[in-house]
Amino acid sequence: MASGSASGSGNGSGSGSRLGAYSLEDAPWVEKYRPRTLDDVAAHRDIVDTIKRLVAENQLPHLLFYGPPGTGKTSTVLAIARQIYGNSLHNMTLELNASDDRGIGIVRQEIQDFASTRTIFSDKFKLVILDECDAMTRDAQMALRRVIEKYTRNTRFCLICNYASKIIPALQSRCTKFRFPPLQGSFVEARLKHVIESERVKMGKGGLQALVTLGGGDMRRTLNILQAGICSTHMGSEEVSEASTYQCTGQPQPADIEACATWLLNDPFSLTFSKLLELQVQKGLALLDIVQQLQPWVFRITMPNQVRIDLVDKLADAEYRLAFGTSEKLQLGAVVAAFCQAREGIVAAAQ
Repeated sequence: MASGSASGSGNGSGSGSRLGAYSLEDAPWVEKYRPRTLDDVAAHRDIVDTIKRLVAENQLPHLLFYGPPGTGKTSTVLAIARQIYGNSLHNMTLELNASDDRGIGIVRQEIQDFASTRTIFSDKFKLVILDECDAMTRDAQMALRRVIEKYTRNTRFCLICNYASKIIPALQSRCTKFRFPPLQGSFVEARLKHVIESERVKMGKGGLQALVTLGGGDMRRTLNILQAGICSTHMGSEEVSEASTYQCTGQPQPADIEACATWLLNDPFSLTFSKLLELQVQKGLALLDIVQQLQPWVFRITMPNQVRIDLVDKLADAEYRLAFGTSEKLQLGAVVAAFCQAREGIVAAAQ
């Protein structure tokens, strides 16, 4: 299964340890358990099978991989490169992180120099991997359009990004697009079990499900949480449980969110406000995290559709304001007020 690819910038052919052969024993788990071949990429089987056929027929087009972080985009293209080139990987592949090298100069110099040359002892095309290319300037993308067109005979390009909408249409039209959606919980759980068994991690009650939930389909984030959870066990419990997982990430535990929802839907305004404020202080919780975790509860509670719509809209406004650094205490009052109005709407609809 595709574990998420760690962000990093490359500076030349074979740059970055991801393309090289090095000891993985002390590497972060996101690198240690990164799929090495296309057969190891268990998720996105439709995409992998299509690419396998294209590689087998030597018909690989320019590629555009897009989707949320940690869904296997970089892992997949690196597995493609290893399958095509084998021991010649360093000479035939250029990996760049476009968030660092994103100006027009890198396109006109390093990328064009690499793409314009041919390997004497090989009839295979070269591969240019541009990670996070949605961070490239518009001028750089316009220049890249011409480079892709001019050197198609001996070079293939793989563009990797989170948002395809930030790639100019002229570049998109030159590539075959594949969307990598968030990983399904079953794939994440299967990969986690493999890592847990390999590392001999002692799991407690609810620990595995907590990792899957907090990861949110991002394999990189999930593995990082697991590795961080191992460190936290040396300071507290002897196993990675649901409580220790939430604690090491600083996220509110499900029991805390359930208590918040109960207060918001039943207690008076002033009492609810003081209880939530006390919970934040005692457990060090950010209001932004509480608001984000309350959103699923809104859809579990039975209420009129219009009341639900208004409540979700107000929670979204509170989250937006919190993201811009407004006063947490002021926004806490807004959240409590939104639920008080929702309660009034539920009572009015019932009459």
